[in-house]
Amino acid sequence: MVRPFFVWMHRWVGLLMAAFLIIEGLTGSLLAFRNSIEQFVTPQLYAEPHPGTAPLGLGTLAAAGEAQEPLARIGYFAAEDRQAILHVQPRINPVTQKPYDIDFDRIYLDPWTGRELGKRRDGDLSQGFLNLVPFIYRLHMNLAGGTSGELVLGLVALAWTIDCFVGLYLTLPVAFGRFVSRWKPAWLIKRRASAIRVNYDLHRAGGLWAWPLLFVLAWSGVMFNLREAVYEPVTGALFDYESGMDSYASMMRLRHANPTPRLDWIAAQAAGARLMTQEAARRGLKVLRPYGMAYIESLGVYTYGVVSDADIQHHAWSTSLWLDGDSGTLVQMDVPSGEHAGNTIETWLRALHFADLWDSLLYRVTVCVLGLVIATVSMTGIYIWIKKRRARLHARLQVAAGTDHG
Repeated sequence: MVRPFFVWMHRWVGLLMAAFLIIEGLTGSLLAFRNSIEQFVTPQLYAEPHPGTAPLGLGTLAAAGEAQEPLARIGYFAAEDRQAILHVQPRINPVTQKPYDIDFDRIYLDPWTGRELGKRRDGDLSQGFLNLVPFIYRLHMNLAGGTSGELVLGLVALAWTIDCFVGLYLTLPVAFGRFVSRWKPAWLIKRRASAIRVNYDLHRAGGLWAWPLLFVLAWSGVMFNLREAVYEPVTGALFDYESGMDSYASMMRLRHANPTPRLDWIAAQAAGARLMTQEAARRGLKVLRPYGMAYIESLGVYTYGVVSDADIQHHAWSTSLWLDGDSGTLVQMDVPSGEHAGNTIETWLRALHFADLWDSLLYRVTVCVLGLVIATVSMTGIYIWIKKRRARLHARLQVAAGTDHG
């Protein structure tokens, strides 16, 4: 009775997830080359390289952004290869005590000159083609539905994680004698067989060959969208893990909001660079270049991020420290790998999910293909269910006709 139950479970869970996984697979396939597509779709947001010229300091870029857009306040930003991306919020109007009405939440600067390249409200399609790629990203991360979309995708990811093991179990031979020879057909596709058989083989073999990465994508989806409810409790129970949520809550208890820090962006950058040099030497890290900064008003701290040899992702805020906005003293240091097993695993999950494994082109291609595999496995699952349902209905009609004839 165990196997029939899991067959039933796999069928109906798969059908419930199918539409979501087709969307996730196709959008994920595109997002594997997100930066390249962005450069093609919105070239105006990328600066021409300045050979032989060093990029401006992070603090200088932040000051330039706020000077050019005085109604906006920078939250955090990162300096990428050909653009500095500033995430901003509207400042408070001192007359009305309400936020200024601005139609953007991202500012793009030339990292060599500080010149504004453009701005947009990330993911807002009403602003046109400018937001196509950010909209695809939001569709992938939360169905472009905010918190509600995150919850739906979190539940789908949890069901998918469980179904990964159910699907794997159902490919195993019923009898364990001559296990390898009995399991081998599950990995193969009979190209000369009937359409239903080819679809069945695509569904089963595709899932088997891609199983490790399918599981990684499913569980990392839980990490993104059911973090507090599921991911962190499970990870904390299995591994040495330092919870980011617990760390933030602890800092909220110990610190206070500070809307006007004594250190400006340039002074905070200098303090951050000095502290990073000290901490890197103490921990045996090699700092490759500055990456980004932020000011968290609710905690009264600046964050200063760098690219280091502890990073796994190329385009991510990984190695960073937090410093007091008034005194510039160290508050906390975050290292993406090598200190806590659970946090190192989380870093790998992020890198694998976002197709950003040391900026490897081969891995981006792998994730692009995997997205198509996910969509294909989901569509073949629907096709198999339709064909089997029609066969069952046809059989019932024949039985009924035979009974009537009798």
